[in-house]
Amino acid sequence: MQVIDSHVHFWDPNQLNYAWLNGINILNKPFLPSTYQENIQDIDVKHIVFVEANCADDQRLDEVKWIETLDDRIQAIVAAAPLEHGDKAHPMLEQLAERHLVKGIRRGIQSEDRGFSIQPSFVQGVQALAKYDLSFDILVVHHQLADILELVQQCPDIRFVVNHGAKPDIRTSLLDPWRDHIQALAKFENVTCKISGLITEANHDAWSANDLKPYIDHLLNVFGPQRLMFGSDFPVLNLAGTYTGWYSALHDILSELSDNEKSAIYFETARNFYRIDK
Repeated sequence: MQVIDSHVHFWDPNQLNYAWLNGINILNKPFLPSTYQENIQDIDVKHIVFVEANCADDQRLDEVKWIETLDDRIQAIVAAAPLEHGDKAHPMLEQLAERHLVKGIRRGIQSEDRGFSIQPSFVQGVQALAKYDLSFDILVVHHQLADILELVQQCPDIRFVVNHGAKPDIRTSLLDPWRDHIQALAKFENVTCKISGLITEANHDAWSANDLKPYIDHLLNVFGPQRLMFGSDFPVLNLAGTYTGWYSALHDILSELSDNEKSAIYFETARNFYRIDK
């Protein structure tokens, strides 16, 4: 089965500054397409969606220009932009929108306090994406979902995709209120979701497909295959396992789906959402 990997990071600390990598030895080194290829082994990844890797604020455009040079499989870029600046974010959005591979924007919320994503300036910044035909990748932790519901309600013209299933607390088997919040979010037709990044929310040393299954089953129930897309979260997933280990676990969990449903999750949803040519 051909795959679009909807969530890949590449970085090189020798090229750009990633302060968050300091102290994370397993990740604080270059991760480039050659390393990615070694990790996917014989998985048939046809296209890659690059997602911004939280480089220094003044290097956001430099990151995009660098990524454009790396690999022909990169057919969409989700760039970083300071949406919390509201209307003042327009100059950056204009520059990013001129890059033909930039299909969406991500401004991480997971490290921010409650209320950050519903402050008027941030909502204004997200609403501004419509002018540039850019989508928004939502990076939050499960306890921030109540705010995201308010944000999405105020942005009916924006195409949203939730990263990593909104990072549920798989490590402690906590399902609620994540389950209710995800169900409410799925009622918005302009919201899709990535099945990605889940093994790093589980026990890094002892996770299994059975730990992930209740969460993936719920995402399937509320979003359906047509609004779910596969992502690896490479190389962050290396904190908890391997690319092939994650792919194999998900393959087992989705084994009862039809070929068309699997094709939606592994290829078509991402292709449609990020406007990738076949």
